[in-house]
Amino acid sequence: MEQFSALAAHVRGELAKVIVGQTEVVDQLLLVLVCGGHAVIEGVPGLAKTLTVKTLAKVCGLNYRRVQCTPDLMPADITGTNIFNLQESTFRLNKGPVFTDLLLVDEINRTPPRTQSALLEAMEERQVTIDGISYPLPEDFTVLATQNTIEYEGTYPLPEALLDRFLLKIRISYPSADEEASILTRFHEGFDPRRLDAVQTQPFEPGLLAAARREVESVQIEPSLYPYVVSIIRRTRDWPAISVGASPRAAVGLLFASRALAAMDGRDFLLPDDVKSAAVPVLRHRLVLKPETELEGFNSDTVIEQVLASVEVPHLLRASS
Repeated sequence: MEQFSALAAHVRGELAKVIVGQTEVVDQLLLVLVCGGHAVIEGVPGLAKTLTVKTLAKVCGLNYRRVQCTPDLMPADITGTNIFNLQESTFRLNKGPVFTDLLLVDEINRTPPRTQSALLEAMEERQVTIDGISYPLPEDFTVLATQNTIEYEGTYPLPEALLDRFLLKIRISYPSADEEASILTRFHEGFDPRRLDAVQTQPFEPGLLAAARREVESVQIEPSLYPYVVSIIRRTRDWPAISVGASPRAAVGLLFASRALAAMDGRDFLLPDDVKSAAVPVLRHRLVLKPETELEGFNSDTVIEQVLASVEVPHLLRASS
């Protein structure tokens, strides 16, 4: 189990040339790519969410497109539309930005539900339907959607059906004092995020991403871990602080993300700690808390930690041998 570890080390090193700190965020973004999932990235403005995604696409050698969401954005602005050619008397498909490897949907909560729903088919089936004809999307198609947490006027909260399609919800926090000082030093020395091509980043070797995915698929899971994952998911459905618990899709996502964490750590077997580490980013956007829970100052992260603490951890044969 070396390919994923090598991939993670390379991506961390190359992104560090542009992004200061945020190692956990980088690891979670890489986990999403290897699992073939999608992610919501949440944080206040100015934390380099867009810059991180652009740099990740460059290092991974993926085609990158960006959609800036606005209240008047239409579904065809994302998927594309057929345009009639008068000279040839035929329709020609003008492909939208969704036809790419890595799609950044910036401030997704600023676009209305009709346009948000245009991503459902693309995210779930990796295809889009335009005028009754289905068009496949690239194998590496990944949606990374950003939203900030301080502006609510003129926004449209994401519906649960769309949120459940995202494998992870990644939260970006403020940098430490030392990291912020390093950011200022870089800008003083001439760093310009608008000239990303000037930064000498080295893409990883072709085929390394596919090899990392094969390693994730080969991670062994002891039978006792399946009931453990199921117990966590089912406990969210009857937890007093939660009104709507996690779905079976959340259970599958938790298992996938846990396997990826094990492979990233260089192991070919799953541990309960992998499940615990993956639980918060996998479940935090899938749970609907009761109003009184939020009024008491609790958020989904703290509730998930409480749920994890209440579920008995299985004893693994591998750990005892």
